[in-house]
Amino acid sequence: MNISKKVKTRTLTQAAFLVALSIALTRFGSIMILPTLRIGFGETPIMLSGMLFGPIIGGVSGIAADLLGIMINPQGPPHLGFTLSSSLWGVISGLYVMYFKKKDIKTNVFSTVKVAIMVITCYLVISIGLNTYWLSQLYNKGVIVILPSRILSAAINIPIQVIIITYLGRYLKNIASR
Repeated sequence: MNISKKVKTRTLTQAAFLVALSIALTRFGSIMILPTLRIGFGETPIMLSGMLFGPIIGGVSGIAADLLGIMINPQGPPHLGFTLSSSLWGVISGLYVMYFKKKDIKTNVFSTVKVAIMVITCYLVISIGLNTYWLSQLYNKGVIVILPSRILSAAINIPIQVIIITYLGRYLKNIASR
């Protein structure tokens, strides 16, 4: 068997595991506080997928997790904006890793500071920005009405996400590189 095929199969298998984990965390491990506010960590495996395997696989993992999750356990009406957002969790985190690797060859992309920068950027762009806009479209409410609860959710989730991704990412990086 060709080594490149083995790597691709292994990468696909690991990405599929992260997709399944994302579906489980999003659909069954999240707490729905309001129709516009859900506390959960379903985006963590998608960010890890982007960081470990690159922005393309990270983006595809996000799309797969969202579409399969909708089929398994829909939580409200489907909206393609959320599929785009789910994809961006993987794309942005993958692009950050590419940037950090280009900037310094010996860098540890799973350092707490770099992970914090990535997570904060993702939350500002996706969760607070895009998802708030998608929710305002879906529920016909103003962005200003939804925004405070989204900011509170991000303030709770960001530190937890940074810790989880920093330590789990270091562990998974060793497994993925074997």
